[in-house]
Amino acid sequence: MLKIYNSLSNKIEEFKSIKPNSVDMYVCGPTVYDHIHIGNARPLIFFNMLKQYLISMGYKVNYVTNITDVDDKIIDKAIKLNQTEKEVATTYTNAFINVINALNVNSIDMMPKATDYIASMIKYIEELIQLGFAYQLESGVYFRVKKVKNYGRLSNQNIDTLIQNIRKELDSKKENPEDFALWKTTDKGIKYDSPWVSGRPGWHTECAVMNHDIFEGKIDIHGGGFDLKFPHHENEIAQTCAHDNTDLANYFMHVGRLDLENVKMSKSLGNVFLVKDLIEQEKTEAFKLLILAHHYRQPINFSHELLEQFSKNYERIQRTLKKASFNLELNGIILNETDAESLESFHNLMNDDFSTPNVLTLIEELIKKINVEKDRNLVSKYKNTVIHILNIFGIKIDTFISDDMIDIYKKWQQARKDKDYGLADTLREKLTEQGLI
Repeated sequence: MLKIYNSLSNKIEEFKSIKPNSVDMYVCGPTVYDHIHIGNARPLIFFNMLKQYLISMGYKVNYVTNITDVDDKIIDKAIKLNQTEKEVATTYTNAFINVINALNVNSIDMMPKATDYIASMIKYIEELIQLGFAYQLESGVYFRVKKVKNYGRLSNQNIDTLIQNIRKELDSKKENPEDFALWKTTDKGIKYDSPWVSGRPGWHTECAVMNHDIFEGKIDIHGGGFDLKFPHHENEIAQTCAHDNTDLANYFMHVGRLDLENVKMSKSLGNVFLVKDLIEQEKTEAFKLLILAHHYRQPINFSHELLEQFSKNYERIQRTLKKASFNLELNGIILNETDAESLESFHNLMNDDFSTPNVLTLIEELIKKINVEKDRNLVSKYKNTVIHILNIFGIKIDTFISDDMIDIYKKWQQARKDKDYGLADTLREKLTEQGLI
């Protein structure tokens, strides 16, 4: 029985999908004005793993991540580079796709772009106005927050507290300072015609409308980083309650923040470590291991020393599994079985709100068993179990044994038998370099 922490209720609940054996999941994606940093990558790694685990449980998963391709930051970047907003958005959308492919977290089924839903957003806003949940000013169209019952329950704050913390829309004519923009009047950058003023949609409305159009009803899981809980997800819920009389999703899941050397990563501060740089350093698998060594709801204090530690951990796991594969193939043992007891432990840990740190401890125990176990059939089961878990985690392991490797081993053995120690040493060095002996 899978249990997850639901941010909406602030408690761990049994997971029950709306439709049998089917899960609809929407995770907020990037605003494509720059390359993503490793903090942005943490939710991608977690929700990719979540999808793979649900599939292993027999669910069919429809996983959607949006692309915000109209935003003030994109407009500012376009002006700075003397490009169109579409050119900027296309450049960084392609960069994002390259990153998720390189990270092997590309299980996303659909990546809708906000600009493809402008007409739907206008219609949605018109309906909110007709229902009395929105009103028009010269600066745009605003949502009446106080008209929604229980506004603030996702972030567990009352509305008076939220008023103090909210990022204000600078218009003194608003009915209430916490009312947020559904449509903004703009005097620079890309604009769209509307029944009100020439402008562009608000960020919160983009996601609410894409959810509405793509899923056509309440979804199972809505996810993203912890920083999206308020105001973004709170405001999505408010609009959906007003428009469709639902909470948008049955379960809200939020991934903890990743700081760099004890400081929040921010492109404005310039203290970011980009994923593309991580890829160039060939540290992607070690990074995913680092991420999943922490529970998804807990913060991570990232450092390059910590990454190096997990690089060594990953190399040790890789070396053990490849060496085991090599020895098993030499002995003609090709089994597809996993270790039932270890697999049961894995499922028990994952079903407890995805206790991935404890799963990695389980992997470490299996690696130790592989290194000392004499029964090759058991070694094969342990190896297959570790690879099965790492596949769900999205962590790649190279256990391919080529004919050349087998040939070198046989020549090494023959050289030892012939007492050709020079050749034997050369061949042994090649096998050692590849971690096979």
